Amino acid sequence: MYFPSAIFGLLLRSPQTIYSILGVPLSDLPTLTNFASIRSNGSATAAEASNANATLLEYMAKLVDQRLSTPKDDLISLLVNEQLKHGHLSKDDVVQIAFLLLVAGNATMVNMINLGVVTLLQHPDQLEDLKKEPEKWTGKFVEELCRYHTASALATKRVAKEDVVIGGKVVKKGEGIIAATQSGNRDEEVFPNPDVFDMRRVRGKEDALGYGWGEHRCVAEWLARAELEIVFGELFPDLMFKLLLTPVLVATLWEKVPNLKLAIPFEEVKYSPPTKDVGITELPVVF
Repeated sequence: MYFPSAIFGLLLRSPQTIYSILGVPLSDLPTLTNFASIRSNGSATAAEASNANATLLEYMAKLVDQRLSTPKDDLISLLVNEQLKHGHLSKDDVVQIAFLLLVAGNATMVNMINLGVVTLLQHPDQLEDLKKEPEKWTGKFVEELCRYHTASALATKRVAKEDVVIGGKVVKKGEGIIAATQSGNRDEEVFPNPDVFDMRRVRGKEDALGYGWGEHRCVAEWLARAELEIVFGELFPDLMFKLLLTPVLVATLWEKVPNLKLAIPFEEVKYSPPTKDVGITELPVVF
């Protein structure tokens, strides 16, 4: 059975988690995920990103208006009833909070699920270990996946506020740089054999950059990790019940489709171009 990569990711309940928390109609999920991807991939043109940004903000504003008139059991209604109506937040504040939650990590989560599937199928020995002992290997697999495939590899764009020397190179005041986190995650001085995927990799105190670093580290890192661990190995039904606000049957990918395979050779998998975030544009699979 053939699935575009985004649809395959959606079938595995991602980014359904965030949408369900917010109260976004799931029928809008594919369209919004596409706009979120354009807006967040770090490599879109300024016009493309701006248009996608405006479309998503307009959508969230309309949703906030709907919850003002007809509240439901979701986070936007909670913000409206507890914060907006009491004057603690303005409508623009509520829209911006909902917008941030909507765009943060949805496209990257879909990409990481697809990349994880292909990577495991490329390493059948590690896949078997993961199936046999998910409690032992799931966390380590997710950690290595986020090191090996850095979803927003080109998104860290900075402008020097003063002349600075980095790696022996002078970056002058006013010059822009892209701090490619993927490059840091493949640093051979930190990670031996960095171009080899190995969830059995012995790790020390070093920290990979899959979720950024410092003040701008991903605020939803632990939610993202939990989603990936649910998909690829461990079960957290109580956690998912709390996150989704509705009862849901949680099962791992390999329990749902134990015979999952690619429908094409690995060399024919269509990856996103180098100018875009790391991902897979199409993922034909059979099961």
